[in-house]
Amino acid sequence: MKRILLLLTILFSLQLSAIASDAKDAPFDPGQMIMEHIGDDHSWHILTYKDKHVSIPLPVILINEGKFDVFMSSKFEHGHASYKGYKIGSLEDGEKAKGKIICVDDNGQWTGKTPFDFSITKNVLMMFIVSGIIIAVVFRAKSIAKKRVGKSPKGTQTIIEFVILFIRDDIAIPSIGLKRHGKFMPYLLTAFCFIFLSNIMGLFPFFPGGANLTGNIAVTLVLAVFTFIITQFSANKAYFTHIVNMPGVPWWLKFPIPIMPVVEILGLFTKPFALTVRLFANITAGHIIILGFLSIIFIFGAQSPALGYGVSPIPVFFAIFMSLLEILVAFIQAYVFTLLSAIYIGMAHEEHAEVTPKEIA
Repeated sequence: MKRILLLLTILFSLQLSAIASDAKDAPFDPGQMIMEHIGDDHSWHILTYKDKHVSIPLPVILINEGKFDVFMSSKFEHGHASYKGYKIGSLEDGEKAKGKIICVDDNGQWTGKTPFDFSITKNVLMMFIVSGIIIAVVFRAKSIAKKRVGKSPKGTQTIIEFVILFIRDDIAIPSIGLKRHGKFMPYLLTAFCFIFLSNIMGLFPFFPGGANLTGNIAVTLVLAVFTFIITQFSANKAYFTHIVNMPGVPWWLKFPIPIMPVVEILGLFTKPFALTVRLFANITAGHIIILGFLSIIFIFGAQSPALGYGVSPIPVFFAIFMSLLEILVAFIQAYVFTLLSAIYIGMAHEEHAEVTPKEIA
């Protein structure tokens, strides 16, 4: 426990120094600071030292009117310059252009056009890093397992075996069934590991952590769509019969106005919507709360440096408490997403018996 608290203290020291360096030459705006930290970016900001931004430039890949342009984001000079007729939009260019790569004229004014952007952003790079870690760990465990045939698991192999058994015995088999769970295990394992590792790495305020990957609604939406597609394409006949002609429901709820079929069809889309919003909202809210507590120090510090130092222990204490809670939330959200995905898949394979209204009564 002492080591965890020490690690969190070091992490918050780095976080505070980063916020302080950003707020050094301008009035502190907590809203802008929070949105910059939880949002995506075309470069990976490390720190600001003596008015110089130290960051990792990322590839910018654009298609504009059939023209293919590739260059590094450092050409934009952190949003202060344009390059090849492009620049990163600011609030001065309008709310729709803010944070996006836009087309500009010779005077640097937005032409109203935006190119197709396929750039490797901070969140995309984070996705590659998380995926690479998962692949490397799995291959490492597989290599160890071949060398230790007939022996008890050790090291990385133990962790992988624990995760596999946990997903299989506590999620897949109870939700999908003993006979059918095997072919869905790869997806459930991948979803759980990807979400959990993304959540954990998002808590570290320095490279290769700090990207709010699962706090990006596009990422959570794609994960939910995967669950939706797997559920619909693996479903049996009884599943679709239950949707179109629910057994045991009075006929007047189906005809002439198909109330129940409409409700069931809407339910097909509310399930992935709930998966999307639940993961996105919980992870984003956690980051906002932590950054909100840290912002209190600089809000009071703007009034008086002594006042900022005086109140700092209280926000730091609550921020550390929230970070410990976020470690738990990182696991819970990965577990809930995987469990609900397994439940939805299991519902698509359930054999629905024909039930009459009299039997229900």
